[in-house]
Amino acid sequence: MKLLAILLVAAFAHAKHEEYIGWKSYFVGPSTKSHFETLQVLEQKYELDVLGRPAMEREGVVLVKPEHQDDFIRELDAVGISHRIHFDDVKRQLDYEDAVIEAHRNNVTARNGRSLPYNSYQTIEAIENYIDYIGRTYPNVATVVEPAKSFEGRTIKYVKISTTNFQDTSKPVIFIDGGIHAREWISIPPVTWAIHKLVEDVTEPDLLERFDWILLPVVNPDGYRFSHTNNRFWRKTRSTDQHSLSTMCPGVDGNRNYDFFWNTVGTSNSPCTDIYAGSRPFSEIETRVVRDVLHEYLDRMALYLTMHSFGSMILYPWGHDGSLSNNAFGLHTVGVAMADEIFKHSLPQFPRYVVGNAVLVLNYAASGAAEDYAHQIGVPLAYTYELPGLNQGFTLSPIYIEQVSKETWEGIAVGARRAGDLFRK
Repeated sequence: MKLLAILLVAAFAHAKHEEYIGWKSYFVGPSTKSHFETLQVLEQKYELDVLGRPAMEREGVVLVKPEHQDDFIRELDAVGISHRIHFDDVKRQLDYEDAVIEAHRNNVTARNGRSLPYNSYQTIEAIENYIDYIGRTYPNVATVVEPAKSFEGRTIKYVKISTTNFQDTSKPVIFIDGGIHAREWISIPPVTWAIHKLVEDVTEPDLLERFDWILLPVVNPDGYRFSHTNNRFWRKTRSTDQHSLSTMCPGVDGNRNYDFFWNTVGTSNSPCTDIYAGSRPFSEIETRVVRDVLHEYLDRMALYLTMHSFGSMILYPWGHDGSLSNNAFGLHTVGVAMADEIFKHSLPQFPRYVVGNAVLVLNYAASGAAEDYAHQIGVPLAYTYELPGLNQGFTLSPIYIEQVSKETWEGIAVGARRAGDLFRK
């Protein structure tokens, strides 16, 4: 019966994802420094869409347009970069995944915003309803803040969670965000799950008593919505005021838009690329919201986490050149503690988290990233989480959403406690 439902939904999806007819996706496995350098050249030359960056001994995934596939494979073979097909029909796989997600969504019982599904991906409307419900129902600990409207006029919302209404200035602040890259859907449920664990299902009260929390599930609501309705692989914001071509090629890569060596490496000046850095630092209202939160509580912010996918990695500064900050030892030890705790609660089919400097792990440099900016202005512990995913499909199967949310929370809890101990010292 479930298979029939999936097939019926798929029958109505034939008109979607038309732009990906003929596209293929490939696993790529560079194994030397020169391989990584070559792959970055090919990324520009063949307009590759890198869904997951490879690391040493860990494959990445790239999307390739039909007209570039033969030349791309020929160049990989010429230099000895291993590769294999991920999906030979991208559109067909996207149609199938849409059907699977819709079948899961149809099995979710509506609860008037009082609960979010963790067996299906959450719509922007469901997330907003949940945040509002939390604020109404738990006013003694949760305050909903609406700092700005997105470029397209959607309300950006975050939740402040505190037993002392943020008035006890001795308490460290933990800030977590998700959804800056629109297509990285799995980056959002761990943030809403953290809200649930701090407000509705408080099994670790010390985390509520010791810390003040700021949780921003969807930094980029316009892009997130667009990735559901129009283009599954949309990554950027949806602004159209950054370049003369922005009306034709909207949006900015939010994780290249922070004022940290802005637009110097791993970025593009073309608005038609996925790594366009914008016309200036903080050109996007979405990144300005994050910036303002960081600065408002900078004097006691102990830990900043920004959720991404995929790769099962915990990455720390500096991401523009691979050098290490003065707090590299603390960054690494706390990162390893988070990764070890996640491993204790993880599934065997998920790869173990790799922890390290972003450039040294990925052999790829990029400027203007959120965790680098946060660390540069004074947040002692700042990380990018690259969550698990993208082994058997473009979207992590809905059956794993709750698992990823739960295991990520275990890592967050350890990170918060370690950050609190270091903050006191």
